[in-house]
Amino acid sequence: MGLFDRLSRVVRANLNDLVSKAEDPEKVLEQTLIDMGEDLLQLKQAVARTMAERNRTEQRYKQDLTEANKWEQRAKLALSKGEESLAREALVRKKSHGEVAATLKAQLEQQNAQVETLRRNLVALESKISEAKTKKNMLIARAKAAQANEALQGALGGINTSGSMAAFERMEDKVLEAEARSQAVGELTSTSLDNQFLELEAGSGVDDELAMLKAQITGSAQPQGALPEASSNEPSSPKDKVVDAELEDLRRQLDNL
Repeated sequence: MGLFDRLSRVVRANLNDLVSKAEDPEKVLEQTLIDMGEDLLQLKQAVARTMAERNRTEQRYKQDLTEANKWEQRAKLALSKGEESLAREALVRKKSHGEVAATLKAQLEQQNAQVETLRRNLVALESKISEAKTKKNMLIARAKAAQANEALQGALGGINTSGSMAAFERMEDKVLEAEARSQAVGELTSTSLDNQFLELEAGSGVDDELAMLKAQITGSAQPQGALPEASSNEPSSPKDKVVDAELEDLRRQLDNL
């Protein structure tokens, strides 16, 4: 393959690609309908011309046929009058018009067939144009829907969904972390309050037990109806010394707590 052939093919391919990309379905279909309308107009004009020619041929055919019949009647008249030479001349004229009429009859039949063919083509073209108009509206609607869908897909493709979802995940983690902190603070506060009440309850129990012990000791040391304690000047009995020692030991134990 020669260099110029290859270059020509490349140029044609590029031109075809440019034309294909530049084609707008709506504009192309509109232009196609315009072209079909022009074809319809030309076909109608062709039918009209053919019919006009057919009508003229038919008129000429009828005229020549009439002339042939007229010269035949004249030939008969001449023979009836004994004018044989005149009758011969009339027959020559009749033959001439008859031949022309026969030629025109054949031409008229051809023109009638042409008119019929053109009429069928005209009806078929009108039907195609009507169908094309309906199909054009449908194709334009589909083309616009495809363009809208393509634009939508392009817009969706430009959205950084991964980045957006990552941002949502980060915010969700922050919310979970804040909820965990809030729950922990609540638990600590509740534990502190529980501990304080436990300490109060424990303290109350010790105080109550201490008061009960004091009451027992006091009761045992001075029962109802007993005599008053002896003066401090009186010497302590061995039993008092034991009690004092136990009390002193109890104080030391309490101080060590």
